[in-house]
Amino acid sequence: MPNSDTNALDALIRTAHYVKHEFETRLSAMDLPAFLTGPRLRLLISVSESEPIRMSDLAAAMDIKAITVTQFVDALEKEHLIVRIPDPNDRRATLVKLTDAARPLIEQGRAAAAKVKEELLQSLPLESRNQLVALLTQLVGKER
Repeated sequence: MPNSDTNALDALIRTAHYVKHEFETRLSAMDLPAFLTGPRLRLLISVSESEPIRMSDLAAAMDIKAITVTQFVDALEKEHLIVRIPDPNDRRATLVKLTDAARPLIEQGRAAAAKVKEELLQSLPLESRNQLVALLTQLVGKER
């Protein structure tokens, strides 16, 4: 028989899966290009906050693997939203920066993501949302 710790973790995993699936489904129903998934939007936003940025630093900042960053950058470069440039301080490193076409799409994506997040959380009063954030922050032991 599972104990309460297992039940809590199982509920958290199910909830995380549900929220991720719902977020992606609802975001894709918004007026955004099909290639702009939640993770790709997150990468564009991260680049916009620190550009130009080394791809390795981007992976660290997003807490994802370098190969994942490479895959996202490849896809977004194909859509003319990101360009790679050589790092003037290190010949081995590559920087990424946004193209002019990316900026309006990021703003559109931010607005769509904010709307979807609000929809997903609308059943929780503000106090419950704050408690949830506090509990999840406590679980991972730090703010992210």
